[in-house]
Amino acid sequence: MTTDELAGRARRIIEDGFGRGDLAVLDDLMAPDIIEHQRGNGQGIDGAKDVVSTLHRWMSDFELSVEALAVDGDIVWTRNRAQGVNTGPVMGHPPTGRHVEVDVFDVLRFENGRLVEHWGVADQLGLLLQLGIVPAPGERVAASVG
Repeated sequence: MTTDELAGRARRIIEDGFGRGDLAVLDDLMAPDIIEHQRGNGQGIDGAKDVVSTLHRWMSDFELSVEALAVDGDIVWTRNRAQGVNTGPVMGHPPTGRHVEVDVFDVLRFENGRLVEHWGVADQLGLLLQLGIVPAPGERVAASVG
């Protein structure tokens, strides 16, 4: 595949599959047994679909867009921006109604035009800080009464 074709496939997976929640894109462009290296994500295409469902459950208007992209051989690197309004529970915490923006870095390895391996790093601490789940520096944590 050409560099442009790989870049286009990576964009479709990130922006259409994850960002817009179009699971058919994942079926088209991911290997069923994709290897996942991102902590907390399940293996295979079902693990990827679970991540999509979770993100859209947390934020009903969830968007994920590629801001920068580089291709080297069969590897695509991306810097992405995730954003949305928290309308659903996150990790057992009730929705806050807050708008959040989080940076995400992904490395995607393709074989024969299909994504076969993924490494990802999302700014999870930034998400938790923006939602108020983790206090910002200088904020006090409310003491629990037992």
